[in-house]
Parts: sequence; C-alpha cells; structure tokens
Amino acid sequence: MLELRNVWKSFEQRQGRKDVLRGINVRVNRGDHLGILGRNGAGKSTLVRVLAGVEAPTRGSIRREMLISWPLGGGYGIQSSLTGRNNSRFIARLYGLSLSQTEAFVEDFSELGRYFDEPVKHYSSGMRSRLMMALSFAVDFDGYLVDEALSTGDARFANKCLSVFEERRQNAAVIMISHNLNHVRRYCRTAAVLRNGMLEFYEDVDEAIAAYQGL
Repeated sequence: MLELRNVWKSFEQRQGRKDVLRGINVRVNRGDHLGILGRNGAGKSTLVRVLAGVEAPTRGSIRREMLISWPLGGGYGIQSSLTGRNNSRFIARLYGLSLSQTEAFVEDFSELGRYFDEPVKHYSSGMRSRLMMALSFAVDFDGYLVDEALSTGDARFANKCLSVFEERRQNAAVIMISHNLNHVRRYCRTAAVLRNGMLEFYEDVDEAIAAYQGL
C-alpha cells in the first residue's frame, strides 16, 4: 500500500510561495491501476517526485508499505560514470538481488552489446533509455510508477517493454501519469485529474479523460 495523507508541496518563487500540491489524499493498494491526468504545469512532475520519494512533501505524510519503482524510463538511479554492467550490479546490491541473474537480465534486455561495458556517460539518449528500462524490469516491484515513458526505442524494443509491463502489472499496483490517453485507457482501471494542485477522482476512466480534455 502507498498512501499520501494531506500532502502539500510548496516552492519559493520571486512572487512569493506557490503551493503546487494542495492537500493530496490518495491510497493505492497492490492491484490498483490508477491513471493521473493534468495539463502542463499542473504539478504532475512534482507529484511524481514526491511519489517516488525523490522529494519530501512540505507537509503531510506518506506511508509506504510496498516496494515502488522509480519512474519507468526516467533515468533515476543511473550513475553516468559507471558502465551498464556496474549499474546493474549496483541495483542488484541495492535491492538484495542476485548479482549474476540481474546482470544477465539487464545485459540481455537492454541489447547494448559491447556498450554494456562502457560508461553510461558515453551512451546516446536511446541507449541510456534502453538501459533504464532494463534496470526497471530487473526488479520485481510491488508497484510501478510510470511517468510518460512506458516504452522507448524502435517499435520492436518498445513492444518488448510493453509486453513485460503487461505481465508485471497483473499482480502489481500501477500509477500512470501520462498524456497518452490510449495508455491510460489500456492500463488503468480508475483515474484522477490534477487541477489546481488537487486530485479529482473518477471511477470511470473515460469520465476522467473527458474532464481532462475539458480543462
């Protein structure tokens, strides 16, 4: 279970203090698939960072009782000075996984070839994204946080990512923050719209999409 209780997030600006998130209350259990929609500037990126634990709320509390992924494909956790192989070993140690099995999975899934043993700082953006997706799927999370990038690369690699995600989500929670309405319809059972720093919840995904399109 992941629960946000009366979560606020504020930032100091030249014009004064701005509340980006205002009293967010949400509870996501294993098996829940929640889509979150919102216009640019609504605070979605801030909400992602708070959900992922990258930023602490200004006030309110967060209760985590399941293993939540970093935002899929977002580049969180990659050490640019390390090789792809050493990044996979770092993740394995961090999550208590088998080094050899994790390394083998990431090497195979990422399809980086000899670049797997090159520092990530020398990777192209596409190579870096493939490594990030491979690392994301190397851990069997209880919940997956998706910030737009559910797949990456060419059509074949993108389909491979979607296939693995489809399998993993069957027994996991999903929080998907996306502008891709087709993905929200396909992967989410309920949805919410982030507006004026607050979440408006809808049991019907199509109703949420209609509210979002009416903003």
